[in-house]
Amino acid sequence: MKIYKFLLLIIVFSLMLGSCKKYLDVPPTTSQRFAETAEDCQLLLDNYGLMNTGYPSDGELSADDYYLPSSSYTSLVNSEDRDLYIWSAGARRAKAGAQWQNPYQVVFQSNLVLETVQKLQGGSTDPGTLNNLKGAALFFRAYAFWNVAQLYAKPYSAASADQDMGIPLRMTTDIVEVSVRGTVKQTYDRIIQDLKDAVNLLPSTSSIATRPNKAAAYAMLARTYLSMENYTDALSSATSALQLDNQLMDYNTIPASSNTPFSPRFNKEVVFHSIISGGNTLVPNINTARIDSNLVASYDPNDLRGTLFFKLIGIGPTYRFTGSYEGAFLSSNFFNGLAVDELYLTRAECYARTNKPNEAMTDLNTLLITRWKTNTYVNMTAVDAQDALRKVLKERRKELVMRAQRWTDLRRLNMDPNFSMPLKRILPGIGSYELAPNDLRYVLLIPDEVITNAGISQNPR
Repeated sequence: MKIYKFLLLIIVFSLMLGSCKKYLDVPPTTSQRFAETAEDCQLLLDNYGLMNTGYPSDGELSADDYYLPSSSYTSLVNSEDRDLYIWSAGARRAKAGAQWQNPYQVVFQSNLVLETVQKLQGGSTDPGTLNNLKGAALFFRAYAFWNVAQLYAKPYSAASADQDMGIPLRMTTDIVEVSVRGTVKQTYDRIIQDLKDAVNLLPSTSSIATRPNKAAAYAMLARTYLSMENYTDALSSATSALQLDNQLMDYNTIPASSNTPFSPRFNKEVVFHSIISGGNTLVPNINTARIDSNLVASYDPNDLRGTLFFKLIGIGPTYRFTGSYEGAFLSSNFFNGLAVDELYLTRAECYARTNKPNEAMTDLNTLLITRWKTNTYVNMTAVDAQDALRKVLKERRKELVMRAQRWTDLRRLNMDPNFSMPLKRILPGIGSYELAPNDLRYVLLIPDEVITNAGISQNPR
């Protein structure tokens, strides 16, 4: 076992040190010769630091879950963060880094496992073991592709998906293969196919939430379909996931005064655990990311989320976020994984959008009764489907704060005039900035390093 762990470190080290050449920041490596057995593949997939951490955060940085005071904005060392915060037309990363390189390293590792499993087919390795490995690799690849697409591809629109530029879909470990941008339709078709295949291969349960299982694959299908506004399939997928895992925490059992109320990680709501690479700007502290007092005030006094998710800091109504399911103190590596609460909200929204308001309210009430002080919650009702939808979306906004889902929600909700909204940043003494619904800036510019070395097309401005 020690030799495998040593070889794994060599693989990861070689991946991290490469110069951005042919494989979108994953360099030439001889690591393939080390992935020869099922145990090797499992070690690759269990590399928490590569497969479960460091997912893109620039969507969260660009969204409206937080704000910066003028003094904090001007003191930011990273000018790229300043540009992204005010949605500057030219805002982009020079280096591929966490926003692009990290997820494509997950893709590379996943492809390496898939190629090794293919070679082991028909041999002495247990077929069930190989199926689990293949399913996990397909899940991780789809998960990485989806996260990249939320930043660098247009939101899915059935009317234009086969013309809009998607992301490069790396399907092998071949470092010589030329990178090309497919369409948005091809991007989402690939993600969905990988997840559907994963559902059929993965086990129903996992020994730890960092390993994907059937519930995770269904949950990711639900998230993907929701981002496509395919509410029928999102509903079906969320239902399948909830049939396998529907445990909710009772927030009454969580200490409200704790600065890390959801510590340790892997609470029972977590279906699949991953975190973003948040960077200094998103650190939840008085000198960086603050929570708008109006958002905090939107929680009823009996709603425990108001005290668990936010803590008052400094003088005046200044709050920081403490509600991450990662559970770390003063860390911007927020949980962006899959959890049961999101599944209830997704299914509730889909029920409302398919004209089933009573079912939508049942799911919403199932969730919210676990969030309010004992014996204080009164079940919500809706007069019609549109009323149900408004109530579900309001609670989605309040439940999934800093989950790295807000940017995706804004992108899809902008397509509906009933829910589209401009984003505004006000920096006293500096200026005011606005991002209009469906603006081109809702698709971020691909890092310069990728454009230069991979030769792919840049997003328009």
